[in-house]
Parts: sequence; C-alpha cells; structure tokens
Amino acid sequence: MRKVFRQILTVEEAKRLLFSRYKPVPEVEEVEILSATGRVLAEDVYSAISVPPFDRATMDGYAVIAEDTFLAEENKPVKLRVLGKIEAGEWVEDEIRKGEAFEVSTGSMIPKGANAVVMVEFTRETGGFVEVYKAVAPGENVMFAGSDIMAGELILRKGTKLTHREIGILSACGISKVKVYKKPRVAVVSTGNELADLQEELSRGKIYDVNSFAICAAIEENGGIPIRMGIVRDDEEEMKRAILKALNVADLVVTSGSTSSGFGDRMYRVLEDFAEVLVHGIAVKPGKPTIIAIHDGKPIFGLPGYPVSALTIFEVLVAPIIRELSGMRVEAKKIKARLASKVFSEIGRREFLPVHVVSGKEGFSAYPVTGSYSGAITALAFSDGIVEIPENVVMLEENEVVEVKLFSEINPADLVFIGSHCVGVDLILREVKGNLKVINVGSTGGILAVKRGEADVAGTHLLDENGVYNEGIVRKLGVRNAVLVKGYLREQGLIVAKGNPKGIRGFEDLLREDVRLINRNKGSGTRILLDMHLKELADRLGEDFEALKRRIKGYEVEAKTHDAVAVAIATQRADVGLGIKAVANLYNLDFIPLRSEEYDFLIPKERLEKWSVRRFLEVLESEEFAEKLKKVGGLRVYERTGEMIEI
Repeated sequence: MRKVFRQILTVEEAKRLLFSRYKPVPEVEEVEILSATGRVLAEDVYSAISVPPFDRATMDGYAVIAEDTFLAEENKPVKLRVLGKIEAGEWVEDEIRKGEAFEVSTGSMIPKGANAVVMVEFTRETGGFVEVYKAVAPGENVMFAGSDIMAGELILRKGTKLTHREIGILSACGISKVKVYKKPRVAVVSTGNELADLQEELSRGKIYDVNSFAICAAIEENGGIPIRMGIVRDDEEEMKRAILKALNVADLVVTSGSTSSGFGDRMYRVLEDFAEVLVHGIAVKPGKPTIIAIHDGKPIFGLPGYPVSALTIFEVLVAPIIRELSGMRVEAKKIKARLASKVFSEIGRREFLPVHVVSGKEGFSAYPVTGSYSGAITALAFSDGIVEIPENVVMLEENEVVEVKLFSEINPADLVFIGSHCVGVDLILREVKGNLKVINVGSTGGILAVKRGEADVAGTHLLDENGVYNEGIVRKLGVRNAVLVKGYLREQGLIVAKGNPKGIRGFEDLLREDVRLINRNKGSGTRILLDMHLKELADRLGEDFEALKRRIKGYEVEAKTHDAVAVAIATQRADVGLGIKAVANLYNLDFIPLRSEEYDFLIPKERLEKWSVRRFLEVLESEEFAEKLKKVGGLRVYERTGEMIEI
C-alpha cells in the first residue's frame, strides 16, 4: 500500500525532534601519537619539560663570552684559548671564563659562562687557540633553555585537530600518548534493485552504487569511521536484517534509497516495524523524502536515493553530528559571495543550491549549478559549497550577496576557465595540468566572468549581426583591459542518429511532430546560433519567432555541453541537436554541416603573465595541439590561431 509522508517538517523542526530523543555525547580514548594524526584533542596538553632543555648552539663554531669578541676585526683577530670540543649529545660541567672558548657543533650544549657562538667560518684554530675575526652579540647563534617551550606551558588546546605540526610539538615535549575524541562508527546501507557493485559488469537497467562510496568518504572526511554494509535489495526483511546488523556494529546508521512516498517507499515501513520514526519528509530541495528514526538510542538516517539529495542531506543533518562526536568544529566554514546569475527557487521548501566559487575583483562569486540536479553526482563533485535559500524566497537576483557553506577550504585554482564548452579546450587543459577549475556557462557567461575579473581564460564563439565572431560582442558587453586570442575553427551542424533514420535535412524538420530536439543552455554560442537560424526560418515562413519555438518539441530541454547533446541523441532521448562535428564523431553519430565558427579565448591583460595562462597559450600555438585537433575531427587551427586583439 502506498504510504504518503506523515508530516512535512522544516529543517529546524526535524533537528529539534531528533535532538529531543538523541544527544550526541563525544567519548574519549588515549592513543599513541603515531596514531593521532587527524584526531582531535580531548584535553589541554601541558609540557612537563622545557624545550630546549639546555642552552644549544645553532651553528658549528666556538662558544664564547660575547664581550671577549667586541674588538675583533678581520685584520686584527681576538685570540681565545680553546678548552675542548663539545659534540651534540655530550654534557660538560666545565665553565668558561674570560679569554676562553669551547668548540661546539650545531645542537650541542653551550657550557656555563658562554653566551654566544662564533660561526666557524669567522675563526681559525692554531696551537690550542682560536683566532676570532668577527664580533658576536650576546645570544647570537644560541637557543637558550626554554626559549621555545617552558616547563608547565600550555602547548596544545582542547579541540585542536592534530597534524604533523602538532605531533612534532608533542614529541619535542616527550609526550607519547594523548587523549582524543573517539571516532564514531557509522554504518552505511545502500538499497535498491537497480544497484550494482563496482566489481560487477553493468547490465541493462542497472547503475553503479554511488551513494555508499560517496557517503563513506564523507564520513571519513568529517571524522568518523565508515562501515560499508553493501547493497541491499528492495526486500523489507532483507532491509530490516541489514539495518539491525548495522546497529550492532555502529554508533549511527545511514541508509540511502527507498524513502519516497510512492511505489518505492519501503524504508519507512521497515523502520516503523522496530524503531521510532521521528521524521518522514522535510521541506527541503533536494532531499524532501528524508527519514529520521531512533532505535535503542542510536539514530538512523534514511537518505533519498539520488546522489545529490543524499549527500546534501548528509551535509545538513548527519555531518554535524559526526563532527561533534569526533570533536571537530561542527559548523563548516562560510563565506560571502555574489551570485553570478539569477536563481529561482520553490516557495515553501528550503533549497540547498550547489555552487562553484571563484575569486573576482569584488571578492568571491558563486556560480549556481542549476537544473534538475538531484541525480547528477557532478553537481556536487565539481562544486565548492551550497547556498541555503529560505522557504519564503522565490528568487535571488544576479549580484545578490549570499552566504556559501563550503564543503572544504577553497584551494585557489592555478587556472580558472569559464565559458563555452569544447573538446579542444579539454585537450589544452590536459597539457596545462595543475589545479584547474572549469565552469561551463556558455560564451556570454565567460565574457562577463572576464569582465568581473573571475576568469583567467574564457572560451567564446558568439557571432554578431555583422557576421563577425566574438570581437564586436566582447566590446558591446563592456569588457576592457583584455585581449581576444584567436583560437581555432569548429565545424557546427546538426547531430543526428547514425544513418539519420528521421531523414532530417535542415531546421524546418525541427517543426515535425515526430522530431524531438535537444537544445543547449541559454547564453551558449550554440544556442545563439540555433536561434539565429530559427529566426530566419520564422521570417521565411511569416511566423512569430516565439510561436515557432513553441512548436519545436524539446526546445526547452537544455544540455550544458556538446557531449550531453550527443549522449541524448545516442541514447534516443532526442533525435537532433546543434553541436560540433568532433562530438558527433566521438559518439559515432551522423553530422549535417552548417558552418565553420571561430572559437576564441578572452583573457584579462593582467593574467597574461600568469604561468598557467602562458602555458595555455603555448599549447594553443603548438604543432602537437594542431595534430591532436586533426585527429578529433571537425576542429582545426588556421592562420589566425594565436593572434591577439586588444580590447
């Protein structure tokens, strides 16, 4: 029997209900420091000794009384009697007096009475005496006892996450064991008849199990110990056994799948049989069909099956609990950023929107990962954080300042490429290497990103009303202090299935009832080119352009890349799409050529000396790149490749 959601709660109501039944209480254990890396201290740590425990030489040379050297000059050295030599690790009780010195090594003790070390290169020893050619000041080349750490000093505070630096401090103080918070054990169960394990060959109707691996990695990142329980089929008894087994070995349990209120909803019934179900349905997007239950004081989180939904709810509800139990900071780092484009949200549901974050002239900018992304794992894989949109907000404006909850620390990219997608760019970036951030937002978005100082390089292929590619439109959009680097030629055309079974010849065929289009995203050069041809068709037929678009099946369905267009046609989800010959070749599809277009690169002048941009341009103009383009097909360099036009 179909089970509808009992009551849709807000995020705050769901948390309040959970924590009224469950209190995450961290536990403490003592571990050897070699096993303590990444753990969080559960108590303040004090040093029992001083570091260093004695006065030490920081250079090879001679321990002296500094005042004895004040008159030393290169042509008039001071002569001191050498009492002996002290090696590192040796101890002497002798005390030097005026006119005396001890030879010392780096790290060796400084004898009583000495207050400086003369570097060996400014001395010469002869007949039991040392000649000093340069004066030293008191304390020079000496590390005094306790100058780094004093006995009884607080060296590390409770709550510190231990890295190699803190382990070094502990070992310097002779501390071999520390008390840390125990890592919570978190069991992960994936449910679904459609799931295949990574070792299996993927058969029809099956998909690989994404969630359990991604969730296990997220558990580890947040300080927990993941226990992957494997895949469980959509059988209620099997699911119940798996969850009860998970509860026996873990502190909390996370499941994914079988949570919706429709035909596939089994998790609710399974949990209701032996646990107290607190929540079934949260007013969020993505992740509405989330379940929270309690059994013997242990929480069970039933996450949705779509990867982005599952990982978003994990980040919002589960990760903070794991972090609290492991002693880590509960709240993720947040930053302010300006939205790069307008975003529409659904009233009544809180939305967690994945975004890319890049640095520009006015601080950070956030590029939304928009569309129907609940099932697209790349929506989170290539994003830097999420923007929380309240239930009562319908729209966020372009340039509006928002708060971004980061998944991790932002690692500045060596090269930020924003703009139109192309396989030729992929070939260049493969040779640039380094930490690269690529955001495919179309040609217009790339140009505006350069204008805002967010992109090192933007890819663009926009044709203006005069038949000129890129230059005129870049100027029209107000870009200044940049260069337009001529790139390569791409053959654009209609991509159709092998053998062209629908007999498509041109744009008029898009109006047929039996033909379905896959379109490109707004702002992309390909979308603009398509609309130019459709306007010409509308004028020829004497129709209104908007009315003509409505006659085309699939016009409103957008793909972010040329590859996505080709995949839609190869899998028969669409019959035709406008794209480049290179991807048609890649997916063994037929291609109806229209024209060669100029794919160029817009670069801010101040970024031209950046090593990654220089390397980008070197690859663009190389013979190796030209040969690789030829092999791809439909792409080629020409006489203007590498030419720079000042903007």
